Amino acid sequence: MRYVHSVAVVLAVLLASQCLAVRPPSRRGPALVRAGGLSIGQVFKPSKVDLDLCKFCIDFSQQALNQLLNIILQVGVVGTCGDLCQALADKTGSQALGVACNLLCDIEGVKEFIKIIENADLDPIYYCELLKQCTIKDDGDAKITSLDVSPKSGPQGTFMIDVEYTSKNGTGTGEMVIDIDTVDGIPLGQGFILEAQEAGSYGQKISLKAEPNPECDPTQGPCEQFLPGVYNVSIAICNGECGSKHPHSQIYDQGMTNFTITG
Repeated sequence: MRYVHSVAVVLAVLLASQCLAVRPPSRRGPALVRAGGLSIGQVFKPSKVDLDLCKFCIDFSQQALNQLLNIILQVGVVGTCGDLCQALADKTGSQALGVACNLLCDIEGVKEFIKIIENADLDPIYYCELLKQCTIKDDGDAKITSLDVSPKSGPQGTFMIDVEYTSKNGTGTGEMVIDIDTVDGIPLGQGFILEAQEAGSYGQKISLKAEPNPECDPTQGPCEQFLPGVYNVSIAICNGECGSKHPHSQIYDQGMTNFTITG
């Protein structure tokens, strides 16, 4: 297991260099990163739960699940993990993804690995729970105790969204979802993975660059302009993927706040 963990650490660096660390837009709508820039950082005490390959697995699955499902549907019967994962590497042009695929596939064997991919229905967290790489905790909880935006009002620029929450029983592997109602009606939203945590107090700080993105191409989708007005911010903390119908998924708590962009 020590060797597997070491390989996973090396691969995690390679995968991150290929933008796996930047999470793709969720199925809820355009990502906040399209409008400007957004980052997340955890404050207060970190989790002490041994996560092993969980984050590595989720990073991989967010990039590869759809590709793997397409390969399975197109090829049909796949003989070995090596065959499936080489097909993934060829399709994506990423040998790092191919090696990561082999590492995870070898845990269950190719038949069970394929079955898990099909059952996961493109849900990265549930996929990694089925692979037994992420903590499952169905009696977990989280309660939002504070939610604020700073500055509360100001011109276009950077706004800090600060959320604090507590857990009495600890949490399972899940995510925090942020949705913003904009003045021009363009929906903005992004989900961030929350690793399993023990009971305690936690916080997340999200930096929102509320100004037009000069690289946004209007021919590829709407570009948020961050017009003057009130922006409502909704946050949900969930066990599993927010909105998922799969087992081990629930909304722990939700909160709302707002900020104003002045002219």
